[in-house]
Amino acid sequence: MRTPHRVGVYLGAVQFLFALTWVVYVIYLPQLAAKAGLGKEAVVWILVLDQMIFAVMDALTGIAADRVARSVGRLGALVVALTLVSCAAFVALPYVAPAADPKVFLALTILWSLTSSALRAPPLVLIGRYAPQPSHPWLASLTLLGLGIAAGLAPFLALKLKGVDPALPFVVSTLALAATALGIVWAERALAGRFAAPAAATARPPRLGGRAAAFLAAIVLLAAGFQIHFQLNSAPQYLQFAKPEDLPYLMPIFWVGFNLCMLPASLATRRWGGIVVMAAAGVAGAIALYGASVAARLDMLAAAQFLAGGAWGCVLMSAVSAALAFGHTGREGSVTGALFALLAVATLARLAFVAAGLGAVPGVAAVLGWLPVVAWLAAGALLLVAAGSARAAPSRAGAA
Repeated sequence: MRTPHRVGVYLGAVQFLFALTWVVYVIYLPQLAAKAGLGKEAVVWILVLDQMIFAVMDALTGIAADRVARSVGRLGALVVALTLVSCAAFVALPYVAPAADPKVFLALTILWSLTSSALRAPPLVLIGRYAPQPSHPWLASLTLLGLGIAAGLAPFLALKLKGVDPALPFVVSTLALAATALGIVWAERALAGRFAAPAAATARPPRLGGRAAAFLAAIVLLAAGFQIHFQLNSAPQYLQFAKPEDLPYLMPIFWVGFNLCMLPASLATRRWGGIVVMAAAGVAGAIALYGASVAARLDMLAAAQFLAGGAWGCVLMSAVSAALAFGHTGREGSVTGALFALLAVATLARLAFVAAGLGAVPGVAAVLGWLPVVAWLAAGALLLVAAGSARAAPSRAGAA
């Protein structure tokens, strides 16, 4: 069976536009919160609340996707319905903020957060349910490519949107996302019509055991290491050799590595499985993170950041592939939803750390310098043990 490349490209476009709405939201949230009568200190706590909601809803929508996907066409319809509600709430934010009291503004942001999780785990369930298992790593890389491109563009958007009325980017990004998301029904029917009926329709959902638990524990370590490195350590590392105005051009180097390394690494995941590639990427990434922490020149730091980004891309792509394999058949959404929920928890922890002002505590900065390295090495070791147990016992999750 041929890999359904068009569906992968389409899902990548959806993720790109979805991630762009988040970027626009973060850029304008301080301005909108101020117009709604909220203090500057409330912004980070709103973001914390968003991630709390994402963590819960990612898990719940993943479970719901498993149930709904048993009938062809229902999952796509559910995703479209929730996405349209999400888009309506999102596009209303710049119009409601100046006229509403803080409670109304917060209610609207909560509604957006609750419904936007429909575009995180559920679309990947389509890949897990219908696409041939050997194609999962490549399709996962195409899907995640959209996220990587959007993340790389974020600093440039922050520069370009300075002084621009928020209504324009909110409306444009929302309309583009809504129009694109309508195609999810086509994607589901295209996959269902091209390939055999999903095995979940006749097979009993798998029982998730110790290897799945080790996989999720490793995700926690890897996601925490990523948040500390990229969000907390990277800018200070660059500022040792560059000026603040150079950061929008330096920070995307990480995401260039993410995008360029992830696609070819999907071939390795297809050959050796997601757990093995995650373990290798975790160890290689730890070495790159260490290199970034001790770099003596800007070019050395840039190279280390590129390699660290590449390792993170390999981790995420192989993690999605492993999640789909662990959940095959019948729990693809549950495991993938748990994956995204843990990523949201890591973001939540980082935002809470910043909101609490813990970065100013003496000695914390030194700990943050080596903590990502230790976290990624520990994750790599944990995954290697899990991979060894897979070799010792036959498993249906061959791609895991």
